[in-house]
Amino acid sequence: MFSEPDDPEVVARMRTAHAVAGGVLGAAPVPRASGGLREAWGWRGRTLGTPVTGPYGLGWLRVVHSPADRASGKLWTGPEDAERLVPRQVPRPRLHLVRQWAEGEDAYKAELYDYVAGGALSPLPVLATAPRLATAWWSDLRTALDRLSVVRTERTVVRQAYLDRAMPKYLAFLGGPVPTAPPTWSTAHGDLHWANLCGPELGVLDWEGWGVAPAGYDAALLHAYSLAVPESAERVRRELAPLLDSGGGRFAELVVITELLQSAERGDNRELVPALRLRAGEIWRRMAAEEAAGR
Repeated sequence: MFSEPDDPEVVARMRTAHAVAGGVLGAAPVPRASGGLREAWGWRGRTLGTPVTGPYGLGWLRVVHSPADRASGKLWTGPEDAERLVPRQVPRPRLHLVRQWAEGEDAYKAELYDYVAGGALSPLPVLATAPRLATAWWSDLRTALDRLSVVRTERTVVRQAYLDRAMPKYLAFLGGPVPTAPPTWSTAHGDLHWANLCGPELGVLDWEGWGVAPAGYDAALLHAYSLAVPESAERVRRELAPLLDSGGGRFAELVVITELLQSAERGDNRELVPALRLRAGEIWRRMAAEEAAGR
């Protein structure tokens, strides 16, 4: 989740679209006095979700906005593709209904999901305080990532052309040639941060961008978004060691660090930059030592 957009026109437009979606799908807002949650905004107001009551009982109504000429492709169809292709053993709210419409140059899509009682573990992707999670939660997360990794899809999270272009640029401070070819690829959620994970019972939200990525990508992303809370970063490294403590896992961390350093140039999560650069140096030295030992 993100903060309400600063632009009042975006806020008004999205709230109007959300009301339209509720009418189309027969979903009514849950009053705050009845336990309704505050609005959940997506990045720069692209999405808006709230709890509702509707044809499937208590649910979550999410509205997505896109310029009409871009209302297609991976991000637009991700949740529907996940509902069809990702096994139910990967815990996530079921997507019941989808409707889309256009208003001039704006396109909208309404998605009615199951309601997740536990809620997200963090209001923002970057972790601020350590969540208290049971051992079973971490076991369920490892199982979910394993099951997701073997799902067959033509969707992509990261392309090789991007790695070839971006990794040498954003990791140049490491002072040497940067590898850009992943040891292996597998299927990933693609946006596995703390605002997309639920507890105390595991649930994984926001399936817009899932697809093929360097193996270990999801674990690497969760670790990167934990760096502001060293206790949690260490817990991620320990619990997801099978995914991170390998050549492929270390490469995935460098991929994620590349992406987050690039997004920081646009103003996103700049507070992570020092920790990301420090972590990249640690990984770089570990990879160099392993290469030297293998000669």
